[in-house]
Amino acid sequence: MAGKINMPLETSSTPTKKSNGSATGGGHVRQFGSFSEASNFLWSIADLLRGDYKQYDYGKVILPFTVLRRLDCVLADTKAKVLAKHDQIKGGQVKNLDPLLNRVSGVSFHNVSRLDFAKLKDDPGHIKANLTGYIKGFSENVREIFIERFKITEQIDKLDEANILYMVVSRFAEVDLHPDAVPNYMMGSIFEDLIRRFAEQSNETAGEHFTPREVIRLMVNLLFMEDSDVLRKKGVVKTLFDPACGTGGMLSVAEEYLRELNPDAHLELFGQELNDESYAICKADMLLKAENPGNVALGNSFSEDGHREQKFDYMLSNPPFGVEWKKVEKAIRDEAENLGHAGRFGAGLPRINDGSLLFIQHMISKMRPAKEGGSRIAIVFNGSPLFTGDAGSGESEIRRWIIENDWLEAIVGLPDQLFFNTGISTYIWIVTNRKSRKRKGKVQLINAVEKFQKMRKSLGNKRNELGPEHITEITEIYGAFKEGPCCKIFDNEEFGYRKITVERPLRQSFQVTSERLALLEQEAAFQNLAKSKKKGAAGVKEVEEGCELQAAILKALHSLAPRKQGETKEDEKALHSLAPRKRGEGKGEGRVWKNRALFLEEIEGAFKVAGLKLATPIEKAILSACDEQDETAEVVTDEQGRPESDPDLRDTENVPLKEDIHVYFDREVKPHVADAWIDEDKTKVGYEIPFTRHFYEYKPLRPLKDIAADIKALEGEIQGMLGEVVG
Repeated sequence: MAGKINMPLETSSTPTKKSNGSATGGGHVRQFGSFSEASNFLWSIADLLRGDYKQYDYGKVILPFTVLRRLDCVLADTKAKVLAKHDQIKGGQVKNLDPLLNRVSGVSFHNVSRLDFAKLKDDPGHIKANLTGYIKGFSENVREIFIERFKITEQIDKLDEANILYMVVSRFAEVDLHPDAVPNYMMGSIFEDLIRRFAEQSNETAGEHFTPREVIRLMVNLLFMEDSDVLRKKGVVKTLFDPACGTGGMLSVAEEYLRELNPDAHLELFGQELNDESYAICKADMLLKAENPGNVALGNSFSEDGHREQKFDYMLSNPPFGVEWKKVEKAIRDEAENLGHAGRFGAGLPRINDGSLLFIQHMISKMRPAKEGGSRIAIVFNGSPLFTGDAGSGESEIRRWIIENDWLEAIVGLPDQLFFNTGISTYIWIVTNRKSRKRKGKVQLINAVEKFQKMRKSLGNKRNELGPEHITEITEIYGAFKEGPCCKIFDNEEFGYRKITVERPLRQSFQVTSERLALLEQEAAFQNLAKSKKKGAAGVKEVEEGCELQAAILKALHSLAPRKQGETKEDEKALHSLAPRKRGEGKGEGRVWKNRALFLEEIEGAFKVAGLKLATPIEKAILSACDEQDETAEVVTDEQGRPESDPDLRDTENVPLKEDIHVYFDREVKPHVADAWIDEDKTKVGYEIPFTRHFYEYKPLRPLKDIAADIKALEGEIQGMLGEVVG
């Protein structure tokens, strides 16, 4: 088995060719009649890993080795020519040999190692060194996938230590994955099937990089349906982008759909992914399908836009739900503030703990202008983007921007428990800047929450699935664009509202009591009187003077006692400011002012008698300490005689955009609070999509006599069971 000799075998011989042109790898080579047969065989190689690998880690070996074997077979026909060209030009003036060698290989990659799977299998004593050297012989774009992203050298070390590396290589050498035996579309299906199987082995992480195929199929149906005539044209070429592409499942299904619709059409695929392993799988999948792997970018789509300035015909995505964007907050806020609508996030920013609506803005920024053909977008969200955020919030402003630009075409409510890592309800949004004439100014809501079938075996949180008949039915409802039990059609404006602020007048009474004066002593303005920023004697003196002023203010306020019968205001001021109180005389505990202006007059008079100046901060502190909300008091007015509003009675109302706010106010508010008014300066426009409310069906309660009959029957059953126990 695997040896530890460090000298690898490199020869100049070329691979043996079968009659169909595929690389044999030596010995018996298996060919398969369908992608499922090939997938089953490759899946079976994981049996070699049992015991040395956890089940959920099998994919770390099987997936990269599947790609490696496919590339080996693809390059078999041109191997000798590539080696000859490499010998000819290496060491010359041309430093970047990749483009020249790729031209010879006929694909976007090459390998200059003299090894292949046949020679690897022929030299078990040097398997680790030979395999490592073989991988390093690939062009840079392939080396990045295997070494930096798949981290295949770590797996080679682990397999070698377990003494199973040679067995794994030998089993893969048995598989004929040459394009003559396995066309690109079939290879893509094999790889996607393996990804799905390994994802399902790890239920808890499947949803991180795998969207259920039937959900993607529905999304693709909705995305392409309006363009079926265009897509059937001979030789049509379109572009598709997924900014959170994961392992590339959405890209694969979209390509498969278009190939079924029109074999002569070509869909150029683009993506971006943050996770290293998912990125490697997606990029490898592109290689296997003869797509350009350079179209897949690595990094965060928000802070490292891998497709800056590019526009796409179609976009698909299932971004992570409820993921915070704190790590890239600075980059996003800088772009939003500095570029506005010239950047991607000018419409608004959602709350920091959910970046879902950032994805849709990012995708909209990549729509082709309508005059150049426009674009169509399908994206999966949870319920939060439908309604989270009040009028004026980032979320509401983003919805407003999308709807007022007439880009939101449809929303499909899906069944719950449809995804691997969440059981919550989800929604497909269809967004486009080229609506058909009948859809202009309209939004279609489709309620498909009941259109599912139970799975025979749950996978994580996934217990439900869309059957082919459900996908067909939902697609037909969308295409028909007619209202029915599961379909509602609305004007854009019906999702908008004006949030009006309803004010009511401030009514306060005032009273000077020991408790309220104690509150005054806690007011910051009052306490600041006895504080000083000066140092030394000057500071001490200032504090002493402040304490004397505090005492004088309290004494002046204590003078505001109840008037005696026949006493005038002037007499009262003089009496309570200058004359000492007699024992048992009231201290103002019962006096109540129900007019703020009169109360202020009293305070000013008391301060004047005491020789004090009523500064504005102290006036506000006294009013704050001595006031109390009182519906029987007079309305407090400002200097212009206008009523002041009571913050505690302030309320808001959401008025539909299609309705006049004053008509609404007179009908819904005035009859209940006649003294209310609208603060026009605070009115804001908001948008929300109350999806569930539009499909709510009231179910009347059962008649009381039926409930009573059930209770009586249950009582009888209980009595019978008790009788059996006692008997």
